[in-house]
Amino acid sequence: MNDAPHHDQLPLPDYDHLPVGSLEGRIRTLDLAGVETVLAYEKAHGDRLSVVLVLERRLQQLRDGAAPSGGDPLAATPEAEHAPPTGSPVTPQTEGPPINPPSHGDPTNPAQPRR
Repeated sequence: MNDAPHHDQLPLPDYDHLPVGSLEGRIRTLDLAGVETVLAYEKAHGDRLSVVLVLERRLQQLRDGAAPSGGDPLAATPEAEHAPPTGSPVTPQTEGPPINPPSHGDPTNPAQPRR
């Protein structure tokens, strides 16, 4: 799809990093054109079934006469900003062995003189 919008043209800031769980509430602030833009972007890039279904359902609601909510689509996204870090934390079971070079230097490093 060459006519798909660029992520900078989306009515939701930082859409690519927005958790799917908060998308349904965020798109309620958009009008018909805004939801169509996000749907075209999603189909051209991620094409995630759950997201496409949420966007299509909202499009149908707007076509049936629903009005956008009074929220602000440019509001801060604490759910994305304060998300838990990805990856696994280091625990005593997963950390490496302690590294304590001898006090006279590292015998495997030829550039370090031994005393």
